[in-house]
Order: sequence, then C-alpha cells, then structure tokens
Amino acid sequence: MPERSQIATSFFARAGSAPVEWRVEPGLLDYPRALAFMEAYAESIRSVGAREMIWLVEHPPLYTSGTSARAEDLIDPERFPVYAAGRGGEYTYHGPGQRVAYVMLDLKRRREDVRAFVAALEEWIIRTLDAFNIRGERREDRVGVWVQRPERPPMPDGSMAEDKIAAIGIRMRKWVSFHGIAINVEPDLTHFGGIVPCGVQKHGVTSLVDLGLPVTMADLDIALKAAFEDVFGPVTTQIEPDSPAVPDPAAPDIAS
Repeated sequence: MPERSQIATSFFARAGSAPVEWRVEPGLLDYPRALAFMEAYAESIRSVGAREMIWLVEHPPLYTSGTSARAEDLIDPERFPVYAAGRGGEYTYHGPGQRVAYVMLDLKRRREDVRAFVAALEEWIIRTLDAFNIRGERREDRVGVWVQRPERPPMPDGSMAEDKIAAIGIRMRKWVSFHGIAINVEPDLTHFGGIVPCGVQKHGVTSLVDLGLPVTMADLDIALKAAFEDVFGPVTTQIEPDSPAVPDPAAPDIAS
C-alpha cells in the first residue's frame, strides 16, 4: 500500500465545478455554534447542492474529544469546557492563536477516497508551512503534521525530537466532509497540558511563533489560501445570489 505522501498529489474538483467558498469568521466563535453550522451546511451540500466551503475560525479555549478519545487522556477536565466533537481522533485543544479550518467538501465531486483525502489535507498543511520555510512532515503511524527539533536532546530511541504543529480530525457524512485542520500560530502552548493531545505522549506541541517566526493569523491565512488552491483547486470569497440558503453561524437559533 502506498504511503500517504504518494497519494496526495492533487484532490481537484471535477472540471466545471464551482470554486470553493472561502469564509473567514471574525472574533472567537463558540464551539457549539460552529458544530451546529457545520452539521447544517454539510447537509445543504448533499441535499441542495450548496457550494463547498472552507471556514476559518478561532475558538475560545476548549477541549474536544473525538470518537477514539480515552478518558485517561483528559488530564484536567475542569480547566476548560470539553465538547464531544463527533470527528475521528482523540482529544485536542482549540483556542486563541490557533487557526482552525473547517473543511466542508463533497468527495463525490472529487474522489471517493478518505485515505487520499487525509493525505491531501496533510499536503495542504505542509505546503502552507513551506511558505514560512518550515519543513512539515508526515508520520505514517500518526495523523497530523510534525516538525523536527534538532536543538533538543534526541529521543530515548535515538531519533530526533519533534513536535506537532498541526492536527487533523474529520468526519464524513454521505461523502461530505466536515471538521478539518488546526494549525498553531501563537496559542498558549501550556493549555495543551490539560490533555494528552491526540493520544500522543512522547512528543510535544509547537507553534509558528514558538519556532521563532513572527507570523500573524493574516499571514497564515494568505498562505493557507494559496496552498489550498494548489492542492484542491480554486476558491472564491463571493457568494452567488442564487446560492442555496444556509444558516448564519452567528445566528442564535443554531446554538446547541
């Protein structure tokens, strides 16, 4: 079976498909509102043919649990709110200074292959980091994107120390994806201490600023958009007047 890096060359939409809507949410968004919006929008993609969407958000400090989360990996359950996300994976942290990109794509318009889709998400992150001269790497035994830390002592097995800089957690419903990726720009890294992030104990967590790069969220968003178009195809920030109606993520009636 090929490695993920060998199946991530492109995940383009079919010829003639509409560009993906690119939406940036201002401020800090409550997690229940985000979850309700994704659920509703994913259904609108499948049921009424809504445009695919990438939704960039920041959350207040919180933890989410995936479908593989283990109770013992929630070290400090009183520290921040904890939400059951319904995505794959284990516990993760979201908070200010971390860019979360919710990915609502229709794999029927692209390629009905979840493994290739995850590889394409990794490729998107890797190309984004490359814009800042950061070498992001895959690990076949772990999902996410990692950076080596040669300035630190090696691991007990002699391998180079490394930290996680980006997480991936998705859910599929009728071949429509939701949830997505999270890249650490300048979050408070001590907040990851309340969990075992993604169930991985022997490695740490880092961020662009922790690596010594004065990168802003706006800088990252520019790089994210360019890399997304390389891997997945064109985006648009314009919503067509005849686009199917979808809920407003700020509307109170979608909060759970």
